[in-house]
Amino acid sequence: MLTRRIRPSPISRRLLLPSKQKLSCRFHRRQLSSSAPVASSQHPANASVLAAITTELDRIAPRIDIRADQIKVLQGPEQFYETLKSKIRGAKRRIYLSTLYIGKSEYELISALREALVRGGPELKVSILTDALRGTRESPDASCASLLAPLAAEFPDQVEIRMYHTPNLTGLRKRLIPKRINEGWGLQHIKLYGFDDEVILSGANLSNDYFTNRQDRYHVFSAKSVAKYFARIHHVVCSVSFLLLPSATDPSSYILEWPDSNPVPSPLVEPRVFVTTTTALLLPLCSPPDNPPPPLSTSTTSVYPLMTHPPTINTELPALRALLSSPLQSYTFTAGYFNPHPLITTSLLLASRPPGNSPGTILTASPSANGFYNSAGISGLLPAAYTHLSLVFLRAARGANVQLREWQRGVVGQPGGWTYHAKGLWLTLSSSQASPSSPSSSPGTPPSPPPSHKSSTRTTTTTSTTSHHPAITSIGSSNYTTRSYGLDLEVGALVVTRDPALMAQWERERAALLHRSRPVTEDELGSEERRARWRVRVAMWIVRVVGGAL
Repeated sequence: MLTRRIRPSPISRRLLLPSKQKLSCRFHRRQLSSSAPVASSQHPANASVLAAITTELDRIAPRIDIRADQIKVLQGPEQFYETLKSKIRGAKRRIYLSTLYIGKSEYELISALREALVRGGPELKVSILTDALRGTRESPDASCASLLAPLAAEFPDQVEIRMYHTPNLTGLRKRLIPKRINEGWGLQHIKLYGFDDEVILSGANLSNDYFTNRQDRYHVFSAKSVAKYFARIHHVVCSVSFLLLPSATDPSSYILEWPDSNPVPSPLVEPRVFVTTTTALLLPLCSPPDNPPPPLSTSTTSVYPLMTHPPTINTELPALRALLSSPLQSYTFTAGYFNPHPLITTSLLLASRPPGNSPGTILTASPSANGFYNSAGISGLLPAAYTHLSLVFLRAARGANVQLREWQRGVVGQPGGWTYHAKGLWLTLSSSQASPSSPSSSPGTPPSPPPSHKSSTRTTTTTSTTSHHPAITSIGSSNYTTRSYGLDLEVGALVVTRDPALMAQWERERAALLHRSRPVTEDELGSEERRARWRVRVAMWIVRVVGGAL
């Protein structure tokens, strides 16, 4: 896919275009603390690989060391929604919500925020960040903006609503491109949901389908250091966004104002200056320290925050490439909208070819689990477009030890039908006790039903079992596409652990997603029934020509 290019400033070249040395991932072993409580639970070869990986990641992103029991993996949309409301109602000092949009009819969520504000009084501050294009798309009809305006009117000293506008859609292009598809030119795509000293990282937005029948991923971090870090990211992005104000005559109406206190000019007026100045604000938060501190002796888990601010900041791409070039037993990669950046595709395929030959599983949405299935207009062509991109990937994967699987749960728009929106990566590391051909890691083996799980249970896991469990996962908003890295504002994290219980949580999450999938082949996707028609390929070409991306 093609995207509009803006020449990066010299200060950001290190994060946008990492050196070959970084991307080649030359690992150097770092001494792990002998007092770590579960180091003996992991095979020494596995631990050595993990130490080398964290050494490399320390060169790419800041590290936050926490305990493994400060992370809880949620399993579905209903649990996500109930957790979200519970955390909102229990907040005492701050709530910060970064999302693409809030559904225009999410009155229950607004009610939970209102209850928290009344109960918390002046001490509780609420900051909400959405995307300006997506948040106002339905205007002058009911929209995310009109839903939030009354909350800002009712609690003017406690609530601030911000809307980020991409610098890629301005002038004539902004006036001509229809609202329904203008988000293809860049979005505020971050999903961070913070409450006092806790934060949820997810790919889910805040609307009814994400609370009921749209599968995503959700990690709750109950760690003050993690919540504080992502709050800083949230507030910097808010400071370079439009302020939503309620209308003086109608609280349900609104205006978007660019405050004089913003440290940058409006992206609609001076887009290039906006990019350069915003980069200078965000770069200190995304850069690793020159001399990373040694890991805490009480910590078995490290969180590496990742960010994409096109075209000047991208810590996610070099981090993922470094991981995929490390010794792996297996990997699973998922994206609901499967169109990985060419460098991600290359890294996935190289990992599954000799000499490593690591079994790889790619999980994506079937057309009937795509959020645009049977959608009206040009967006209705998107499921077929993603099928075509899956076919292109399988052609490139000939000879690689990789399998593509499609997730489906009913049919979108029919009773019991779900959509698939999960994204992420799970990495199982090599050890002398695990071979790439072992049944538990082979991409050709159908996944077993997900084991039963209770989030509060911490079990003792043997070394031979955990050697088949992921030790690393990525979680966040990115779809790992050219659009994610060329147009959208994204935030996520890589989480690295030596803790058997957390590894087991990740394996349950991975197995539950795979359980509702089936393998697809190049022959099937290229068949008459599934092959993309000419109008789909023409539409994809037009989007590229005018500077957008899928």
